[in-house]
Order: sequence, then C-alpha cells, then structure tokens
Amino acid sequence: MSGSTDAGLPASLILVGAGKMGGAMLSGWLAGGLDPSRTGVIDPAPSAEIERLCAERGVALNPASPSAPEALVLAIKPQGLEAAAPALAPLAGSGTLVVSVLAGKTVANLQQRLPEAGAVVRAMPNLPASIGRGATGAFAGETVTGRQRAAAEALLSATGLVEWVADEALIDAVTALSGSGPAYVFLLAEAMAQAGIRSGLPPETAERLARATVAGAGALLDAGSEPAETLRRNVTSPGGTTAAALAVLMRENGLPALLDEAMNAARKRAAELAG
Repeated sequence: MSGSTDAGLPASLILVGAGKMGGAMLSGWLAGGLDPSRTGVIDPAPSAEIERLCAERGVALNPASPSAPEALVLAIKPQGLEAAAPALAPLAGSGTLVVSVLAGKTVANLQQRLPEAGAVVRAMPNLPASIGRGATGAFAGETVTGRQRAAAEALLSATGLVEWVADEALIDAVTALSGSGPAYVFLLAEAMAQAGIRSGLPPETAERLARATVAGAGALLDAGSEPAETLRRNVTSPGGTTAAALAVLMRENGLPALLDEAMNAARKRAAELAG
C-alpha cells in the first residue's frame, strides 16, 4: 500500500505484540494521527488496557485475515521471533516497511525469517515512551527508501527522541544505554531511598525524597542545554557534603566503572540474542 497520513505516519499498520512497549507506541501513534481504521494489533494475550483501547478507537484486534500493511511493527519478545515468523511472513510484502524493536535481532535475522520484506528498520525504544518521553536509537537497512525512513521517523518520534545510527552494531550499545537505562535510574532511586532509611529516615519519607530528587534532577537536565558534567560541578562545592559523597561514587571501582561493566553485560546479551 502507498500513501501516508499528514503527520507522515504510514497509511496502514499492523503492530505485532502489544505489551508495555508496543502498547505505549500504539497510544502515541493514535494520538499523533494514525488512522485507527487501517491499524491492526496481533497479540494472543492482549491486556485489558489494549482490548479497551482497540475497542474505543476502532483498531482491529487479532484480525482474522489481515493483508500486508505499509508498516509492520514487531514488538514481541526476541526469543519468540522464530516461532512467530511463519505467521508473520505473509504480512511482510515487498512494499512493507518492517520496524523491529526486538533486542539483538539484526536486519539479516529479520530478512531471513521474513524473506519478502521490502525494507527493515531496527529500533530500540525505552519505557518512558509510555509517557511520550522515550529515547529511541534506530538503524535503517540498505533497502529502506527515503519515504520509508521518514515514516519510521514519524512512528518512532511519536513517543519521544529518535537518534539514528549509521552502523547497525551500535544498536546493541543503544540497547545497553537507553533501552535498559531506565532500570538503572530506577535502581538509583531505590538505592538512595534504602540508604536514607539506613540513615534513620522513615521509609515513606526516604522514598518520597529519593523519587522527587531523581525526577527533579532529570527535569533540570532536560530543561537546559548544559552537559550533565557541568550540572554536577555546579552543585558540588569544594570540601562540601556533595564532594564527600562523589569522592566515594567516583573512585576507581565506583559508579562509572560499575556502569561500564553493566552496559558491557547488556550489550553482550543483546548480541547473544541475535542467534
């Protein structure tokens, strides 16, 4: 099918997998102008929220005999691609743009399992896409046309920032940084609250302070253009309490080294999922 919406979104789309990420993207697309009457969702066990969204907006949920759409978005678990591929292959026609958010699954993996697919874009969004504040890294396969890349950009930017990378191998680094990154931030808030409790604060007070601190710092970082390093230096008085804490966090085996190790582990696991 050809054509697109005024917002640059595909004229027709099928989403495969409507879990937290797929559901967040679908909500963003519909809000951005995607035609619900030409949108389908395939999910063998949709949540009540997805069932309600599809019913309210007129999106076809598990249509009986869907035809190949302009865009086919894959948001299932990467381990499920092999089993799902035979049913998905007829939906990936020569004019179909396949947008995959499957961690580790390369363009070659996808083209092997969906041999008629005309073009493939790999993308790695993250959970804040559910509130329109996502960060997505994307790579366009060599057969992706300018129009298809624009359609993918419109889809992905509906839920936040999009950064394109020229080397597909960098998608694994994106996965380790921004794809898994929200969990690192949540762990930081969790650890701060627990440390506050051990310092004598009531649990509810410590949790509220930690949550507000992380959220506020993130909002401050987002509000301006200054690098994180500059903001860190601005709030660190020489010889003060923050400097004493950072001396611990930034020591040789401190937070930067732990994050390097953690991201390397995530990147390695993403590469393993290509098999």
